[in-house]
Amino acid sequence: PTESESKEELDRFCNAMIAIREEIRAVEEGQLPKDNNMLTNAPHPASMVLAEEWNMPYTRDEAAFPAEWVRQSKFWPTNRRIDNVYGDRNLVTINPPMEAPAHAATA
Repeated sequence: PTESESKEELDRFCNAMIAIREEIRAVEEGQLPKDNNMLTNAPHPASMVLAEEWNMPYTRDEAAFPAEWVRQSKFWPTNRRIDNVYGDRNLVTINPPMEAPAHAATA
């Protein structure tokens, strides 16, 4: 399917999508609350996982390591969300004005 990703990486991506679907199913079936689950609270930065207080309906371990392979190569986000999901739902670009000379965009 692609020349830039290995089969192992594609398998990890597929497994992540399957796991996310299972998390959605748990919410749909009422096993987890709609407003307090791993999906609505993601991402989980280290500061959140290591905080003294933990009032989530899932474990810190599940939040920090949603897949076993993550234990070996965890990327810790530095913060939770900026503007919640605004950036996911609205394309934000920074372009020079149309009247700006072409060379100004590369300067």
